[in-house]
Amino acid sequence: MMRALYSGVSGLRVHQTKMDVIGNNIANVNTVGFKRSSVTFSDILYQTTSAATGPNATTGAAGINAMQIGLGANVASITTKITGTGGSQRTDGWSDLMIEGDSFFVVNSNGSNYFTKAGSFNVDANGNLCTPSGALVMGWQVSPDDPSSCKSDNVSALRVMAPDNLFSEPEATTNVYLKGNIDQNDTQIAFEADGRLANIQFYDNLGNLYTAALNVKQNEDPEETNVYSVTVSNVFNEKGESVFVSKTVEEDGTITYGPSTITSVSFGGSDYEAEVNEETGEVTIEMDGVPLEFNASSGRFVQVGEEEGGTSVNFNLVSDGGPFVPIDVDFSKLTMFSQSGTTNLEGVKGDIAKGAGAGKPVGNMSGITIDKIGKIYGTYDNGDQILLGQIVVAKFANPAGLESIGNNMYAVTQNSGEFDGIGKDISSTGGKFNTGVLEMSNVDLANEFTEMITTQRGFQANSRIITTSDTILEELINLKR
Repeated sequence: MMRALYSGVSGLRVHQTKMDVIGNNIANVNTVGFKRSSVTFSDILYQTTSAATGPNATTGAAGINAMQIGLGANVASITTKITGTGGSQRTDGWSDLMIEGDSFFVVNSNGSNYFTKAGSFNVDANGNLCTPSGALVMGWQVSPDDPSSCKSDNVSALRVMAPDNLFSEPEATTNVYLKGNIDQNDTQIAFEADGRLANIQFYDNLGNLYTAALNVKQNEDPEETNVYSVTVSNVFNEKGESVFVSKTVEEDGTITYGPSTITSVSFGGSDYEAEVNEETGEVTIEMDGVPLEFNASSGRFVQVGEEEGGTSVNFNLVSDGGPFVPIDVDFSKLTMFSQSGTTNLEGVKGDIAKGAGAGKPVGNMSGITIDKIGKIYGTYDNGDQILLGQIVVAKFANPAGLESIGNNMYAVTQNSGEFDGIGKDISSTGGKFNTGVLEMSNVDLANEFTEMITTQRGFQANSRIITTSDTILEELINLKR
């Protein structure tokens, strides 16, 4: 009778454990990346009251099975269904990621690496990508030899918004081309007239923007209506001030002008000095115009400069140790068609083919994106997109063997397999990242409620064993009355 009592007690214990697990599952039904657990039972020790015997041919006795009385139930395992993928929740956040596959994010807390399925990340005050609980997201850094790839090395913290990443370096302009049409009937391009201006913009090595005013008008020979002369009238900074002029305000309020540190301009292979009027600040550049020739019968471009078939000329500002670089100015896109006496000229940064060499100013970070293999890119307002690092994953032979330590993190155990400290590119595991999506809990409420019902009934049945055994014992004690 006492065996039945203790069997009932063991039954109550295991069903209480199962109810604890079910309660934890339901409590985390909306926890990002949570993985449900399940409980399995096993029977335990048996008391053998009669051993089994085999058949005896001599006596004709048949075999007898052993007689055993079980001593209750035990919890065989509590298994985390870690490979079961939860539902997808769209957030549209650049730092929210969902793993498609059986791998895990690698995070570091207090110097130790842990693993998680919860991809709800943010950026801390130091610019590190981290979890809500403060663990650092780990990955690979950009290769010092190739800025377009990441070096497969021991994982380290991804400092995506480090001070160096908040800006992108400027780039000087090296190519410019002119497009448009010169109408020979335009009175403003006659040799005696002022000419038509064509502005070209360019950046120096520091990211400063300048505008060079090119003047186009007909050659001095009135019979050569298809030949024009190109000169540089002036060069202005972003404030619209001439780069050749230094402006000084005296104590009495009078303004004087003088030459700046940029004293001359190079155009078409020759240097020309800029003269500054000290009273008005007017700039005069005396130069031989670069010849620009078109086909007199078709209006198509023929050449620019003295070289036969030349399509471009060189332009540069001359200064001692200045941030300027030579610029190739291409004229081959110009035409000479009749357009009711109107000339239209426009300068475009970059070369004709692909726009290369356009240059750019300093870029401020305007956003961060993560692609499907975990590469993190910074986007900048000057058009740059720079690789900042790569999120990597860990994969285990037995992910169910990982130990949950709270905060959606798991630690390796002897039965999960080891982490090599390097991690894997998620594409090598057959998976990918979904950006702007979070993996929800894989708890199935219908299943949990069903398990709750069966667990409750099991607990009730075991409690009846105890009360019934107690009643029988009471009847036994009443025998002596």
